[in-house]
Amino acid sequence: MRPRIFLLAPAALLGVFLFALLGGEIVKWLWNWLTPDLFGWPRITFWQAFAMLALTRILFGGFGLHSGGGRHSKFRSRFRDRIIDRVAERVGERWDEMTPEERERFRERLRARCGFDPAGEGKA
Repeated sequence: MRPRIFLLAPAALLGVFLFALLGGEIVKWLWNWLTPDLFGWPRITFWQAFAMLALTRILFGGFGLHSGGGRHSKFRSRFRDRIIDRVAERVGERWDEMTPEERERFRERLRARCGFDPAGEGKA
């Protein structure tokens, strides 16, 4: 197994390098093709495009630390579903125990705080 890792590591590094090079070139090409004509913005260099690509990855793509469909994401999904179901059940039980006057007071407070009616009556 050891020799296989030594063969894969340089190939993986080369792949990452080529992916970054290609991504920077594509961003530079698209930017220089679109923005100067549409918005009058200046053209950019490869390194500016590469930095922009890295910035968008950080802002919108994260750092790649999340699992992509592994057992951890399934655990989180099941946990979240259980919590939501439990909260919905408790809210339903409390709603059933309220008198009509208490329900109306609750609706009024919700309208005042959130600006909408939970019953959908449109009294905003």
